[in-house]
Amino acid sequence: MNNHDDLQLREAEVTPTGEVLEQALGSSYAAYETFQDALPHLEIEQEWQWYTPHKAWFAKGQHFWTTPRGAKKEKNLYWLHVCKGYFCVAVWFKEKNRSEALKANVSEKTKQMIRAAKTMGKMPTFPVQFKITTAKPLDDLYALIDCKKRIER
Repeated sequence: MNNHDDLQLREAEVTPTGEVLEQALGSSYAAYETFQDALPHLEIEQEWQWYTPHKAWFAKGQHFWTTPRGAKKEKNLYWLHVCKGYFCVAVWFKEKNRSEALKANVSEKTKQMIRAAKTMGKMPTFPVQFKITTAKPLDDLYALIDCKKRIER
C-alpha cells in the first residue's frame, strides 16, 4: 500500500495548509475534511511534522489525558501521509494487542487487514493502513483508533 514515490507535500518550507492539501488530494479532500472534523470528538490532536527520512510532511494524531493522580499522558494513535489523490492513515499496534484489535467493531475487510499485517521493527508492532479516497472507510478507522486508545494506555 505504501508507495513513497507517490508521496506529496515534499517541500519542507511549504506547510500543509487546507489549500495545499486540497490541491494534493483533489476529490479526496472531502474525506480528509470529514476525518479532520471528527478529531475533536475522538479527543485527538493532529500535528504536521517534516519527516526527514522520506523528505515529506506527515501528520501525527495524538490523544492527551490526565491520570487520576494528575500525571499528563500522551499516546500516538496514527500517522497520516498524503499521496496524489488520496491520503493514508496507519494505526500501529503492538503484536501482543492484535487479538484486541480484531475484537474492534470493524468490517470483515478491516479484520483481514489486521490479520495480514506484518510485524515490523525491533519492538514487535504492526500497522493497519487505510488508503482513503472517500469517507467510507472512516468508521473502521475511528473504531481502530478508539480501540488503540483503550488498550494501549
